[in-house]
Amino acid sequence: MKKVVVLAALGFVAMAGQAFAAGNAGDGEKVFNKCKACHAVGEGAANKVGPELNGIIGRPKASIAAYTGYSAGLKAKGGDWTEADLTTWLKNPKAYVADTKMSFVGLNKDQDIEDVIAYLGQFGADGKKK
Repeated sequence: MKKVVVLAALGFVAMAGQAFAAGNAGDGEKVFNKCKACHAVGEGAANKVGPELNGIIGRPKASIAAYTGYSAGLKAKGGDWTEADLTTWLKNPKAYVADTKMSFVGLNKDQDIEDVIAYLGQFGADGKKK
């Protein structure tokens, strides 16, 4: 009986860790159109007003060396971009980092956030789809 309980608990933990796997990358690509004026992703992506977003999930915050526009607050935030961090950031960037230079107000719909994260999660640091 203990093994069943432990296995069930591990299953729930694994599912919680993949909460955004339910996001739809195709829909996320459409939502990402709101981001394209300032960000690029994919092969050949370059920095624009904001940094390119290849390999963003798991990448250290404020870490694109060729991008010099990071705010002091984002630099000080530290750590790697996780799905949870991106969720908070995409919901309300100024609540996540008060001095952010990103003028985007955020995404209102949780599903849009999940979809964008699923879309971005497809791209490795080299811009190729995983």
